[in-house]
This record gives sequence, C-alpha cells and structure tokens, in this order.
Amino acid sequence: MLHIKRLYSFMLQTFLPVFAMTFGICLFIVLMQFLWRYIDDMVGKGLDVLVLAEMMFYAALTMVPMAIPLAILLASLMTFGNLGERFELLAMKAAGISLLHIMRPLIIVVVMVSIGSFYFQNIISPIAQVKLVTILLSMRQKSPELDIPEATFYKEISGFNVYVKKKEKETGLLKDMMIYDYTDGFENVKIIAADSGRLKVSEDKKFLILSLMSGESFQNLPKKSGATKTSNVPYQRETFTTKDILIEFDASFNRMDESFMENQYSSKNVEELLHSIDSMTIVQDSIHDENSRKILARSYKRNLKAEKPIKMKGTTETEDQLSEAEAVIVADSLANAPLLVLDFDSIYQSRDRVKRAALIDRSISTIESIKSEYYFTAANMADQSYKLRRHFTELHKKFSFSLACLLFFFIGAPLGAIIRKGGLGTPVVISVVFYITYYMIDNMGFKMARDAIWEPWQGMWLSTAVLTPVGIFLTYKAVKDSVILSPDACLNALRKLLGRKTGRNIMGKDVIIFEPKYSVVEEDLNYLTAQCNSYLTTNKRWISYINFWKPSRVDSAMIDISTRLERMIEEMSNSANNLEINKLMDYPVMIGYEQKVTPVTKKLRIFFGVVFPLGIPLYLVAMYQRKLQVQDLQAIIKANRELQQLIINKLNN
Repeated sequence: MLHIKRLYSFMLQTFLPVFAMTFGICLFIVLMQFLWRYIDDMVGKGLDVLVLAEMMFYAALTMVPMAIPLAILLASLMTFGNLGERFELLAMKAAGISLLHIMRPLIIVVVMVSIGSFYFQNIISPIAQVKLVTILLSMRQKSPELDIPEATFYKEISGFNVYVKKKEKETGLLKDMMIYDYTDGFENVKIIAADSGRLKVSEDKKFLILSLMSGESFQNLPKKSGATKTSNVPYQRETFTTKDILIEFDASFNRMDESFMENQYSSKNVEELLHSIDSMTIVQDSIHDENSRKILARSYKRNLKAEKPIKMKGTTETEDQLSEAEAVIVADSLANAPLLVLDFDSIYQSRDRVKRAALIDRSISTIESIKSEYYFTAANMADQSYKLRRHFTELHKKFSFSLACLLFFFIGAPLGAIIRKGGLGTPVVISVVFYITYYMIDNMGFKMARDAIWEPWQGMWLSTAVLTPVGIFLTYKAVKDSVILSPDACLNALRKLLGRKTGRNIMGKDVIIFEPKYSVVEEDLNYLTAQCNSYLTTNKRWISYINFWKPSRVDSAMIDISTRLERMIEEMSNSANNLEINKLMDYPVMIGYEQKVTPVTKKLRIFFGVVFPLGIPLYLVAMYQRKLQVQDLQAIIKANRELQQLIINKLNN
C-alpha cells in the first residue's frame, strides 16, 4: 500500500505542474486568437488601459472552457511521453502495475477538472460573457480617435468630410484644408476652404473645436416661397481670417447597460436555459396552433363545411350583401368570421366588365395581404425556432465541453505511453492535430444544429461521438502494449489491408548435418511447376457474382501446392549455397488460399448474396485476392525455373 501511495504522489507531482504550464500556454493561444479577431474594434479608439485590461480579463474567463481540454491533452501526452522516454513507465509495468492503475490518480484529477469546468461554464462563464459583450459593443460605438490622414478625405466625423493636403507632425498644423459640411442634408452642403487650421477636443470630450485661418465658405440658401423656377439660386459667401467651428463629438467611453443581455442564451445557466426552452416551446406551439387554425379557416376544406349558402343574381340578395359575400370568397381576414359556400366563377360571370375588373383587383389585393401576413408569420416562427435551437446548443455545449476534458485525457495519456516522446516537440504537434480535428468536427456539428439540419443534441455531440472510439482504441492498445505507430506496424497493417503477405526470411544454417536431397527437390520442383500451370489453366481469375456466393469448398489443389512448396523449402534450407538460400526467399507464402470461393458461413452467404449492395465490396475483395493468387503461382513457376538452373550448375560443377 505504501508504494501505491508513493506512485500516486509521484504521478500527481509529475502531471500537475505540466498541466498548469500547458493551461497557461493554451489560454494564451486562444486569447491571442480572440485578440486578432477583435483588433479592429480596439485600434484607433484611444481606449484607457484599464478598459483594455478589463476586456482581456473577461475574455480570458470565457476562453477557459476551450483551453482546458487542449491543456489536458497536451499535459497527458507530455507526462506519459516523458515517463516512457525515461523508461520510468517500463519500470512501473515491470513491477506488476498496469497502465490503468498508473493512470488512476490522474483520472480522478481529470474527472474533478471536468466537473469544475462544467460549474465554471454554468456559473462564471455567463457573467463573464455578459461583461465581455457589453464592453465590446461599447467599444464599437465609441468614436474613433482623431487622426486625419494626408491627401485623403476623412469621414469619421459625423456630418463632415475633411480633406487635408499636408500635416505638420511637430505642431499639429493642418494645411490646405477643404471641409464639406452636410449636417443640414446633402442638398444644403456647406463648403469651407482654409489655408490652415487646428483640430482639438474640448475638455469635457463632448465637442470638437476646429480653428480655421485665412479661408472662405460657400453655401446655397433655400429659395423663397414666391420665387419662380427661372430665378437665380440665392447663396451665402463668407471670407474670414479666423473661424472656429464647434462640432458635437463624444470622445469619451460610455459603457452600455447590461440589461439587454438578460434574454440572450449565452448569459444563462442550465436552470435558466431549461426554463427558457420550456417557455419558448409553449409559445412556439401556441403560434403553430394559431397559424394552423387560420389556414384551416381560409382553406377550401373549411368552405365545404359551411352551412350558410348565398343566393345568386336574380334572387332577393342585395348588391351590398353580394359584395360582402364576394370578399369572403377570396379570403377570410378574420379567422372566426362565418364562411360561405360560393362559386367565384358564377359571381364573376354575373357582373359586367367594370365590376369584373374591380372583383379581380379586390381578389388580388386580398390574396397579397394574406400572402404578406403568412410571410411575416413564417419569419416570426423561423426566428423563434432559431432562438430555441440556440438555447438547446448552448445547453448541450456546457456538457460536451466538460466531457471533452475526460475524452482528451484518454487520448493523450495512452498515446504518450505508446510514442514515448516527451518535451514540447512531438506532443505539441499531435495535440494540435487532435484539437483541430475536434474543433472542426464540433464546429460542423454546431452549424448543422444551428441551421436545423440536425437535431441540437446530434450536432453538439458529434465531435464526442467521433473521438470516443479513438480514445477507447488508444487506451486498449496502450494497456496491451501494442505498437501501432512504428513504421513496421503501419507497413504490415497496410500490407494486410491490401492483401499482401510478408516475404520469407530464410537464414543459412551455421551447422549443416544433412545436405539437401536434390533428386527429391527436383521432383518437387517439376511437380510444382506442372500443378501451377494446370491450376492457372483450369481456374479463371474472375467468377460470376452468383457463383461467388455458392457454398464454399476446400481447394485441394491449392493445399497440395502449398504443402509440396513448404516441404521443398524446408529441404533446400539445409543448403550451404547462399545463392540457393536467397532464391528460396523469392517464393511467396501460400497460406490463406485454401477456400475455393468465400470462407463465410452459409447464413452470411445467403444474407450478402440477397442484399446485393452489401455483397459487392466482399465480391471485389475476393476477386482482388484471386488476382494475388495468380501472381503468386506465376512467381512460383519463375522461382522454380531459376532454382533448377542453380541446382544443375552445382551438380555439373
């Protein structure tokens, strides 16, 4: 028990400092990404350092849930990579301690971090999100700091367009100025030209003071009421030595009220989200029911159920009553109004030309009104559905991000134990690859859920569903001490996937007791050549899809060839001639060709044969293996011929 406690203490002392370091690095990375995203809203506003520091603080709080999973992935990779690189992990396993037992204290820590991440997102993140959004919107609304460029029209001053040909940076003097003042509208623009001037902000930062020197101004005046069209347009022209213009310009930083964020999904915890989802669902259902009732009231089906008919032309029905009935034919604007069974064609034919046109105009107008109403209702329902989906996605996000911490640990820790590389090199590359993959899948799922292509829970848990099998696979391989990332293992897996068998590796014997019986070997070689040629002649490479799914049978000819080949190679392995030994390695391994068609069971043959699309991949794989079989038989014939020549040369010498 004492050594277990020491092991747990050692693992915690190894993991926690690395986790703290990687968390700081990851938080800095995501914070820089946020900074580059909103840099345009900060530059040129003359913001106070305290405001910027407050914004970065709240931004860091909102980025903590994103940084924790990446930090756990990187820390677990580095920790177990360092242990494997220093053979400490090997020593623990040699002492009889399994990998899961070694990971146990860290699993407990990561579970606690996951729970803490959930409570952080549920309690602190909504508050930090409200503060951050408020500051960002306040920064966007703040007027930019005045920095008029040279030889360019400056439009950042509301109601003015300022052109400066040259600036003196030492004195701040603006030369050759031209100002367009359109505060009274574009039709009453006032043009001011000055030799030089200065621009400064008032002490209370509410106004701009534009001091102009040696210039003149021009402005058209409105015409008098009695003036004719041909009369001249009155204008005002002024020449001045000095002139001061006072412009309203709020340069101070005004913080917005945070109350507008109360109903936003990002400012709510789980309890508030559930309450809002319940309320919005009830409202949406009521709107849907009301719309359905209105559509039914105006439908042809509802008209057929009406019981109050109307008399046509020639009856005692008055003209006013008929006009009212005609309006009901087109559309019922009131859902509860009585509907009448009427024939529009009959009424239309009973009118003269003028009244027909009026009837059609009224019908079109009513239909357009109903159409506009339906468009508005549809837009309202779409907006309600979007808000409801965003509440659902935010709710699932709080749980999926917390579970991602545990998921990334079961990816990083086994992977670190497998690759046995520590430091900030290989672990950083692998961590970035996995995290980018997770982020891309999560972003894709979020957009699918947001746009109502998938259900919210499907989109928000997509990344977890994709990477969970990866974590289980890596943990299983690490516990079993399987090598999955070595070049040889990858090459063997690729060969197995493509149906390629490994080559023979035959080493010459240091001590040879019995020489090969060349008479027996030559007999086997002749037999193998004859059998291979016969097999290639009688067996086609391609067989029909129907014959492929017939009952399998043992290929006795191939078994005979494989048995005779192995006996010949075993006999020739006693040779002292290196050329003969090397030639034996040219022979393929003939294991796996014993079945004539397919090795699946009878029930599977029936299933795959009947379900046509499912059987095609298996059929194509089997045909590819038959191609490899043909190539192996041809390789045997060629190797037999060359080996026979070597034997003849040796016997002749």
